Amino acid sequence: GQGLFLESPLFSKLCCAFLCPTNHILLCLPLLTRPKRHLTFFFFFATTIMAATTVWQPRDDGLAEIFTLLEQQISPSSAVDKSQIWKQLEHFSQFPDFNNYLVFILVRAEGKAIGIRQAAGLLLKNNLKRVWISMAQENQKYIKSELLPCLGAVDRHIRTTVGTIISEVVNIEGVSGWLELLPALVSCLDSNDLNHMDGAMDALSKICEDIPQVLDSEVPGLAERPINIFLPRLYQFFQSPHASLRKLALGCVNQYVIIMPAALYNSMDKYLQGLFVLANDPVAEVRKLVCAAFVHLTEVLPSSIEPHLRNVMEYMLQVNKDPDEEVALEACEFWSAYCDAQLPTENLKEFLPRLIPVLLSNMAYADDDESLLDAEEDESQPDRDQDLKPRFHTSRLHGSEDFDDDDDDSFNVWNLRKCSAAAIDVLSNVFGDEILPALMPLIQANAKLSASGDEAWKEREAAVLTLGAIAEGCFNGLYPLLSEIVAFLLPLLDDKFPLIRSISCWTLSRFGKYLIQEIGNPKGYEQFEKVLMGLLRRLLDSNKRVQEAACSAFATVEEDAAEELVPHLQVILQHLMCAFGKYQRRNLRIVYDAIGTLADSVREELNKPAYLEILMPPLVAKWQQLSNSDKDLFPLLECFTSISQALGVGFAPFAQPVFQRCMDIIQLQLLAKVDPASAGAQYDREFIVCSLDLLSGLAEGLGSGIESLISPSNLRDLLLKCCMDEASDVRQSAFALMGDLARVYPAYLQPRMVEFLEIASQQLSANLIRENLSVANNACWAIGELAVKVRQEVSPIVTNVASSLGLILQHGEAVNKSLVENSAITLGRLAWIRPDLVAPHLEHFMKPWCLALSTVRDDIEKEDAFRGLCAVVKVNPSGGVSSLVFICKAIASWHEIRSEDVNNEVSQVLNGYKQLLGNSWAECLSALEPPVKERLARYV
Repeated sequence: GQGLFLESPLFSKLCCAFLCPTNHILLCLPLLTRPKRHLTFFFFFATTIMAATTVWQPRDDGLAEIFTLLEQQISPSSAVDKSQIWKQLEHFSQFPDFNNYLVFILVRAEGKAIGIRQAAGLLLKNNLKRVWISMAQENQKYIKSELLPCLGAVDRHIRTTVGTIISEVVNIEGVSGWLELLPALVSCLDSNDLNHMDGAMDALSKICEDIPQVLDSEVPGLAERPINIFLPRLYQFFQSPHASLRKLALGCVNQYVIIMPAALYNSMDKYLQGLFVLANDPVAEVRKLVCAAFVHLTEVLPSSIEPHLRNVMEYMLQVNKDPDEEVALEACEFWSAYCDAQLPTENLKEFLPRLIPVLLSNMAYADDDESLLDAEEDESQPDRDQDLKPRFHTSRLHGSEDFDDDDDDSFNVWNLRKCSAAAIDVLSNVFGDEILPALMPLIQANAKLSASGDEAWKEREAAVLTLGAIAEGCFNGLYPLLSEIVAFLLPLLDDKFPLIRSISCWTLSRFGKYLIQEIGNPKGYEQFEKVLMGLLRRLLDSNKRVQEAACSAFATVEEDAAEELVPHLQVILQHLMCAFGKYQRRNLRIVYDAIGTLADSVREELNKPAYLEILMPPLVAKWQQLSNSDKDLFPLLECFTSISQALGVGFAPFAQPVFQRCMDIIQLQLLAKVDPASAGAQYDREFIVCSLDLLSGLAEGLGSGIESLISPSNLRDLLLKCCMDEASDVRQSAFALMGDLARVYPAYLQPRMVEFLEIASQQLSANLIRENLSVANNACWAIGELAVKVRQEVSPIVTNVASSLGLILQHGEAVNKSLVENSAITLGRLAWIRPDLVAPHLEHFMKPWCLALSTVRDDIEKEDAFRGLCAVVKVNPSGGVSSLVFICKAIASWHEIRSEDVNNEVSQVLNGYKQLLGNSWAECLSALEPPVKERLARYV
């Protein structure tokens, strides 16, 4: 039915409208107002008048007991056993009307402390997440009926708590499940009463933040979407005299920029006018939201601000100097967003002479920057638990490394300094050397500030940071100055200020690629050695922050230098293992990473007795010292993975205890998953992931030599369990190990081959959301590796897998490069083994298959794929005719086919089509670019 607002000057009391579905009579019943509280006009449906007038009432004894528990729960006294109180509250939550008591306390306990009422509200909100759907309907109705009148509560803490609960209910059942809500919110917004407006706006802001789409959906019984009702009112509040309402209104609208509903798109001019009105608001929080709005619009709909671009840029430049750092930070985000949006660079270029000094000024440490305190910690001070950042192991991935890694800096505080440096970095990549005329004089001025002048150290530090930020973007312009830059930075490695030493390490690492390019001439080699030794010296700094920066910088240089490190391996290992002996837990993780990166960079060069004598004993001692449930094992497992791959068979003396430890860890964690008490440890799947990856490293390094380790073990059964695990990262690493074992010892998988293939094939037809992409990638690769080893045994899954891979290739833009390439290769391998099963479906996937093969680098996997391509074309030549142009382009993607038999197969296919098409062959060739024709000439 439809509801109406009843509002009349004749009524001094509030009315609720009831539409009785049995006789369609509209009944008006007065409701008594409560002292000091104002009910907004709202309506609800009732099947009977009796049902509406039966109101739940609490028992006094129950109410008193819950009051007491809540009071004790929020008490700061250490004498109170909070865990016991929580258990009692959990016990009470088993009673069906417990949540009624909580809402009663929140809404009606006006004589009680606000903290107790708030605690009741927050407990209610958390309970509703778990029990709302199963809650009795009369209790749901009671809670809703109590919350709405309290939107206008006098105390703001109560209003905001009510708003939080309302948002939670809407999150669970949408607005269509609470038909009284929207009219109540509208009535409050239109009431001109500050408490009611603020309460409704607060609830609305939480709905917009948590579930914005709910207001941009059709609601049964409403003629239009809720956002069409609220948006005009929100725009009106942009001009409210109350700062809290301006802030909440703008925050609400900003939430919709990302999803850009039609209502906002169609009223964009009004939104922009409102932003311009609020641009110079006296309240910093409002100015911050204005900046955020312009940044979001630049990212989502840059065309909307193009007519006002110059004004917006001028405003952002001014606000980038705002005395409030949070406002300046939000404004600073605009410059990177502008560049990413590919808006006209000419407009931004005009601003560079004024913008760059502002960014450089903001790159100096603020007086209250937390890094200033952290920088004072030396190695004599023990690490605190909060010093240890959360770490995330990246599961093993086979293929192109195009997956987004977790950003290690996500746990650092993002501030104006870092944002300004990021903006300079982006600008240098967009404009290149064009920014140097405006930037270099400022860097040089800051760098020349007296080294003995302690008060100027922050400006010197900012100059070094700026050099590092532009190192990649301004490559050409800085390259001739490399000697000067290095000569400037090297002495700073010994500066008295730790933060100058640490930033100098980072900046030198940013110039690592330049240094390697110059290593061929004597002066360049000498320069590289000085930087290398300078970073190694700083590895042993007494300051923790410098240790961290030096170790991270050295790892970056390792990646760039690779085999150029070989002549220095002994001194590098000596420094790394000395650092390993003196670092505390936090920085020890970075040493593990540097050791692993060194192993990845120099590979088999590490496999020399003199080096292993330095490297392995301390690592083995640490390995033996840590228990199977100690999380400090994670980085050590990762480190051993890199070392085992680098040493190859040279790792054999250490392999048995490492293998057995990995097996023990996996078995312990699988037990902890179902029975933590028996395991004596809490389940943490990262132990399994790291152990599986180390086993993969052993398989890759030892090759067929792993047979003696795994034959007597139950690894096969454990691996199958891990392949079926519900956690995507466990499955990802499990399929990587399955593929590695398929390459070096496929017979070991034989007894359960059918199960391995079936489970792997299921991953390809699963919902390929982001976390499943890497699983599908590794499963796809593993199937291909098994196929070339066991040949006909994969026949039962060929048809289904080929179908799944065809779909992945057809929707390649929705996945990632690695999965597309592996799909193309595995499809080719299956086609090679069973062309009769794949050939009938050629027309469905030939074009995307060929496009994907065109991007695969020349190697043995590509050879296998082309064996399959040629095999299916021979079986079904007509199926490839419509995609012949793409077949030709795929063949032309080879720089050189080294395998003689593949070369001959390709030649036969092209000559076969030439003969099949007759005069049409020349027409096909005319559609190809000259370089493609030139390469095809080798085969035809």
